[in-house]
Amino acid sequence: MTIRSVVKGVGHYLPEKIVPNSYFESFLDTTNEWIISRSGIERRHFAAEGQTTSDLATKAAAKALAMAGMTGEDLDAIVVATSTADLTFPSVATMVQNNLGNTTGFAFDVQAVCAGFVFALSNANALILSGQAKRVLVIGAETFSRIMDWTDRGTCVLFGDGAGALVLQAEDAAGTSGDRGILATDLNSDGRFKDLLYVDGGVSTQTTGRLRMEGKEVFRHAVEKLADTADKALTKAGLAHDDVDWVVPHQANIRIIQATARKLGVSMDKVVVTVQDHGNTSAASIPLALSVGVQNGQIKQGDLVVTEAIGGGLAWGSVVIRW
Repeated sequence: MTIRSVVKGVGHYLPEKIVPNSYFESFLDTTNEWIISRSGIERRHFAAEGQTTSDLATKAAAKALAMAGMTGEDLDAIVVATSTADLTFPSVATMVQNNLGNTTGFAFDVQAVCAGFVFALSNANALILSGQAKRVLVIGAETFSRIMDWTDRGTCVLFGDGAGALVLQAEDAAGTSGDRGILATDLNSDGRFKDLLYVDGGVSTQTTGRLRMEGKEVFRHAVEKLADTADKALTKAGLAHDDVDWVVPHQANIRIIQATARKLGVSMDKVVVTVQDHGNTSAASIPLALSVGVQNGQIKQGDLVVTEAIGGGLAWGSVVIRW
């Protein structure tokens, strides 16, 4: 027998404030049409004043736990992917742990920017396969609106806030590609490309900093690396492109999503797309899209799902899941 990490519940939360593209027209040289044509984004959500990343994460977690029929006390571990933590420390994960009333498990954050949820999911899977945990809550949560340069039309129109969560549980399986659960993961990073996407501040520089991005270069790397990591993960799982029911990509830019789908030979009819409504929510984008895909009746039990993401670092990876 083999142990698999099986998805038992998903959930998401978006702040109440919806920000349409027209908002930016009042202070930037941009238009709704310009933003849509270059990104596919029509609107995004911004956290309210005083609303933190841990607040968003807790709300998404509660929904995922409800779907799974669990409470916070049932969890062995909580892993949160975020680049916009409430505080330098402690971790967002421990704040969520407290909010959920969990006192017997352990919790920690993972920071891999937009690839964060893929890295967190891979780590959660490893905890389960190693026997250190049986039930793990994995969350992606961000408040990227707090690190925007509002004078840079190439970046500030792209990002939004939100959170998504997923509950994994250890279950016995046959050890075949037909098993439910996580079937394969693939993680990568290359620090030579750190200047393509970064925040120009941090604790050791005693500044908060603002997001900086070389858009054209990020686009070029994204399409190549996302298709490659998805291929590698499918190969590890003993599966092919034709076996894929749904691709749930990082929701950064519709052109990246479309180009990656073409490179993978997957029809856009098999791609869950939420970027038009959420913008780029960094580590939250994949769990948000997974939750929306389930909510909309797209992703069903038994479907083969491929998730892939790339973010600052550069860091990128993918996970193959039988839902």
